[in-house]
Amino acid sequence: MSLASVVIVGAGHAGFQVASSLRQEGYAGRIVLIGDEPGLPYQRPPLSKAYLLGKIAENNMLFRPAEYFETQRIELLHDQATAIDRLNRRVLLASGGELTYDHLVLATGAHNRPLPVPGAELEGVFGIKTKADADALSPLAKQARDVVVIGAGFIGLEFAAVAAALGANVHVLELGDRPMARAVTREMSEVFRKAHEGWGVHFDFRQGLARIEGDNGRVCAVETSDGRRLPADLVVFGIGVIPNAQLATEAGLAIENGIKVDAHLLTSDPQISALGDAACFPCLQNDEQPTRLESVQNAVDQGRNIAARLMGKPAPYTALPWFWTDQGNLKLQIAGLSTGHDDTVVLGSLETSELSVLCFRSGQLVAVESCNRMGDHMAARKILSRPPKLTPQMAAAKGFDLKAWEAANRD
Repeated sequence: MSLASVVIVGAGHAGFQVASSLRQEGYAGRIVLIGDEPGLPYQRPPLSKAYLLGKIAENNMLFRPAEYFETQRIELLHDQATAIDRLNRRVLLASGGELTYDHLVLATGAHNRPLPVPGAELEGVFGIKTKADADALSPLAKQARDVVVIGAGFIGLEFAAVAAALGANVHVLELGDRPMARAVTREMSEVFRKAHEGWGVHFDFRQGLARIEGDNGRVCAVETSDGRRLPADLVVFGIGVIPNAQLATEAGLAIENGIKVDAHLLTSDPQISALGDAACFPCLQNDEQPTRLESVQNAVDQGRNIAARLMGKPAPYTALPWFWTDQGNLKLQIAGLSTGHDDTVVLGSLETSELSVLCFRSGQLVAVESCNRMGDHMAARKILSRPPKLTPQMAAAKGFDLKAWEAANRD
């Protein structure tokens, strides 16, 4: 391989996977992994649930121990990339240093969309994105009496379940008309709404936030869009993320809902790749429309794809998207993309919260949402990874079993 050095900006799931996969693929050159957080690279999903509850220790969230980076000769640099000099293939650093590269990988991730209301800067108002966020939030969550959650997406509801389990009064404000409306079907939203209400969570749908009130610099209440005042000694928000594309923008790379890449995850500069939450790519499962996915699976699979290409094994990125969220005793797993679906078939029981919702578009299976039915999820990933032949009529037949159908219809 002719590349003497690969520099990776971002040490989250995507960046770490590129570095790790390069070594697995046999790359012998220099790898520098730039992370702007202290410590070793770690997994993010536990931050809003198991880590907050103390069910997982910090060491158990690490991708690898320190020895791994030494033995694999992955240079972990705690710094911040401030500019890209594409002409001279250099990355400029906040510390004043610089790194030259033969190939640059942008795994810059995304940041929380800020709360655009007065009082958002008060103590006791949190977004959850980093371990530092979770470390600061954890002791407060255990003491909080009145918690207001802004946004009923995955992160907001994961924290709502944690806060309810810790004994707080939890009030969720959501602009949409149901939980996780952008991500799941109405049938699955209803399951999670009922479950959260059973845990004591109160929902306020079609309701926004006007302002956050403080007392001596600390949150004490929120005012809703319709003028009501809700007590709050802790506010946690999850209202979406914004891709970290500033570095790429200033370097003159093409931008489209993030850093624009082609099917091989190359930017408009052939010496620069981008992936993960920051990258917008032509997604096979979305009719090759420019798509930006926020998931561990996407970050990891794209990391492997880039490493293979850099080692002379190029292939378009076609991996099936899948997602998950853990809320209380419910585990939701989603395979595929339900965008534009026009028909659903429900398997299992809404009453017991063990069900799968099969989503069809023009008669073709495009996604499967499974709650506490891991076998269905694994079967769905196999079915959706090849041209699916399952029709709504087949799925709606009495006694239909997704796992059995997949086993009987393997090529």
